[in-house]
Amino acid sequence: MTPLLLPFRGTWIVENSPARRVPSHGTTAFGSSHAIDFVAVRDGRTAPVRDWRTAVATEPVDRFYAFGQEILAPAGGLVAAVQDGVPDLVARRSPVARMRYALTQLSRARQGARGLAGNHVILDLGGSFLVVAHLRNGTVAVRAGETVTAGQPIGRCGNSGNSTQPHVHLQVMDRLDPFAATGLPILFRDYVLHHPDGTEQFVARGLPDTGTVVEDRSLSGRAGAADGAPR
Repeated sequence: MTPLLLPFRGTWIVENSPARRVPSHGTTAFGSSHAIDFVAVRDGRTAPVRDWRTAVATEPVDRFYAFGQEILAPAGGLVAAVQDGVPDLVARRSPVARMRYALTQLSRARQGARGLAGNHVILDLGGSFLVVAHLRNGTVAVRAGETVTAGQPIGRCGNSGNSTQPHVHLQVMDRLDPFAATGLPILFRDYVLHHPDGTEQFVARGLPDTGTVVEDRSLSGRAGAADGAPR
């Protein structure tokens, strides 16, 4: 497939990457076999605060760096479907809170795309469908039938649907209906890997692995660099 742009600005850490395993989220259901998640980080942290709630309870969703950040269209295409109006949930970094939440996952699956993806946008890329999920309630900025360009704002990062912490979830499917869809491989272009030693590596085309920190560089004028070439 044509490589996508990262759908955000700033530094984000990769979670559940298909570069690590397929199916990346432990299931092939709902076209999610090659899905990938991104969580905003600063200095390696997803939030500036850790307290007793982090260990044993839920947390306010707005303490996380990702919450409310602008999300951009990873590719140009026709808006095939949108969902807005799903409330954002509290965050759950605590293993105890996550365990309780996992017990309600089946009920969310019964709600379909609303319960799993929360507020989301699905783009028709011409033969495949790109899902951008877990957007903030009330921020979806496009409508079904609208044509968008790569890099256009489509909403803000939230914690709606099947989500324990504000993040953006991407997946590509072979059809619009997630209950009948098969997941497709995904690639990205023109991004930088931030290594723990402070060095950067520009990637013209690739798939970042789980645990790596990435940043969009599509406007940096470095699109001619070799795949994976260090900078």
